[in-house]
Amino acid sequence: MQANLTSNTATETNKNSINNAFASHYAKSMFLSITALIILVFIGTRMFTHIDLNLYGYMVGTLVFIGGFFYRFIAWGERPPTKIIIKKGLKLLARKSTPKTSVEHLATYNFIWNRGIYRWTQHVLIGWGCVLSCFVTFPLVFGWMYFTMGENGYYTIVAMGMDVMTIKADGIIGFLSYNALNITAMMVIAGVAMALFRRLKNMQARAEQNFVYDFLPLYLLLFISITGLLLTVMNVFLHGWGQPVMSLIHQFSVIITLIYLPFGKLAHIPFRPMSVLARNYREHYGEQAMKECKVCGDKFVSTEQSQDVIQVLGMNEIEFKSTEGTHLAELCLPCRRKYRIAQFSGFPTHQVKVKEANQNAKG
Repeated sequence: MQANLTSNTATETNKNSINNAFASHYAKSMFLSITALIILVFIGTRMFTHIDLNLYGYMVGTLVFIGGFFYRFIAWGERPPTKIIIKKGLKLLARKSTPKTSVEHLATYNFIWNRGIYRWTQHVLIGWGCVLSCFVTFPLVFGWMYFTMGENGYYTIVAMGMDVMTIKADGIIGFLSYNALNITAMMVIAGVAMALFRRLKNMQARAEQNFVYDFLPLYLLLFISITGLLLTVMNVFLHGWGQPVMSLIHQFSVIITLIYLPFGKLAHIPFRPMSVLARNYREHYGEQAMKECKVCGDKFVSTEQSQDVIQVLGMNEIEFKSTEGTHLAELCLPCRRKYRIAQFSGFPTHQVKVKEANQNAKG
């Protein structure tokens, strides 16, 4: 027993000494991330002997993006509700349904399919267009992947300093490699065009949107994609005319977008994996026990989630209790809405167990 206590004390002391070396969780996360990134660049570029200085601006923009991303993620993750979801969600990653949930949320976007095939298509085009662009751009920027020209019209693909494969310059693999960013740019342009059309034509969407938060991110993606395609057009059809200027414009737009990304609506792209944790949390505790509404008796959330909501509100010294002593977190959404109406009308509508005829909320 004494040995275990000594071991635990030593472990805790080491942990505290490491944490005390940094001013905050943000500083520690940034230091460890940048250190790991430098090590990967060192390996990928064969001890910094193969760095493309034309991509230097993208590298700086990416480093700033990483700093902003960690700042936003830590600030978001330190909130009591988020902390509960992350802590309990990580413990449930071993669930058998995790691979299926990951595919549905991160690859096929099945959760959007129910909203309509139009919205699903635009999300797939924008989402996968951005993700694939990152998969191509970041390895090139940090020197993890590059091409060397061989003899007789062949190229060698180098990844992390190792020769991976040799391809024909005019082969299908070569064509897809050279035009990968052109393909993803066309995907993003098509998806953004669909999103803009819907937001401009749909009256409900127009009433809920504002320029800076909802439209500006789409315009930035559109500008990046168009300028990227123009680089190819100038190179192929105009023999490089105007390419240096357009290259700077494109690079500047990418850097600005990377810096803005963690703090705007586009942040949900790198944050998207967290939805798997939330889904596991809801499903796991929903299978254990469901909470019955104190008014109508309907089961609307898991008992664990209802208790967590009450706990989080209590931590923030927020108490939402009815005159009967029932916490609003113990009421389903329709009954909760009726209770709020009762506060203005004076009629105890929350005690009426009959649902509204036009109630379409799913909770």
